[in-house]
Amino acid sequence: MQRKHIIAATLALAVTAALGVVAFVGAGMGRHGPPQKDRAIDAGERAALVENAIALLDRSYVYPEKAAALAVSLRAQLHEGAFDSIDSAEAFADALTDALQHDTQDRHLEVRYFEQSVPDRPAGEDESAEDQAAEFLQQQRLNFGFAEVRRLHGNIGYLDIHQFGRPQGSAERIAAAMTLLADTSALIIDLRKCGGGDPDSVKLVASYLVDHRTHLNDIYWREENRTEERWTQDDVPGRKYGSARPLYVLTSGDTFSGGEDFAYALKNAGRAILVGETTGGGAHPGNPRRLAEHFMMFVPSGRPISPVTHTDWEGVGVTPDIAVRAGKALDIAQIAVLKQLIATEADEEWKGRLQETLAELE
Repeated sequence: MQRKHIIAATLALAVTAALGVVAFVGAGMGRHGPPQKDRAIDAGERAALVENAIALLDRSYVYPEKAAALAVSLRAQLHEGAFDSIDSAEAFADALTDALQHDTQDRHLEVRYFEQSVPDRPAGEDESAEDQAAEFLQQQRLNFGFAEVRRLHGNIGYLDIHQFGRPQGSAERIAAAMTLLADTSALIIDLRKCGGGDPDSVKLVASYLVDHRTHLNDIYWREENRTEERWTQDDVPGRKYGSARPLYVLTSGDTFSGGEDFAYALKNAGRAILVGETTGGGAHPGNPRRLAEHFMMFVPSGRPISPVTHTDWEGVGVTPDIAVRAGKALDIAQIAVLKQLIATEADEEWKGRLQETLAELE
């Protein structure tokens, strides 16, 4: 069941080792993987793939009414010859993805072609030990998404997260980062390059940043017709940062999925001030499904529900509190933090140093 909880959609883990790609990415399965040998595709195979996609949507897509509308649209496009000129498997996967996303604006909804055969595992069967090892290795190479931790001038902590990696590897990195940042006066978390990640790691990072158990969101799962509540945890490894100090989160148009989940929840909880651009707008979790021997489709089957807004950020993104170009977001956040710190600083010598840093940034 845990694999269904991947808000930043994964590549099918069954093909991870064979393809040598990162199995855990943000915007769907990632449309530009490593080079692979294309293959020809004919009208019969195109039609079969469309029907298989319709069946998956009918069974699992988070909005049944949109799944029904997609079925009508895809069959009409097939009948009208919209795909007739496409004889490349890779090109057809892209065309089918474009058709799906055009009608839904759901960037998690995606089809991928794979040169090597996709294993036909029974529904619910987990990936092999080899697949898990391959994914873990790839995440190790990316430090489970934790790109940088440092202390900025003015004793401001800075944490750059490119991905919320699996908790099995990210938990100790989160604890180490928060220990290094524990005595800073304020914290900036940079999600401008964060394409998504594991929601359990999203929840874990958020747990360090609050004093009390906080309701982040719920997730409604269509296939099971159930709602899962997601709260921060009271106990974390190492030192909590807590709620008292300023927290700023940087966003961009590339912030997606799990990165948006983190930003949206902490903004609505009143814990973080967001600085940057409106995010990409991908809220729906789900998992990859085998579409055919050489094709997979990521099908979003759940939707987050904020306890504050009672909705999510699908298609609209998370709006920043301070809207600026992503490239300027760090400077603007530092300026805002320094002004906050200066306003409450009683040590005149340190206050002067903060004012000097502010003047340099301004």
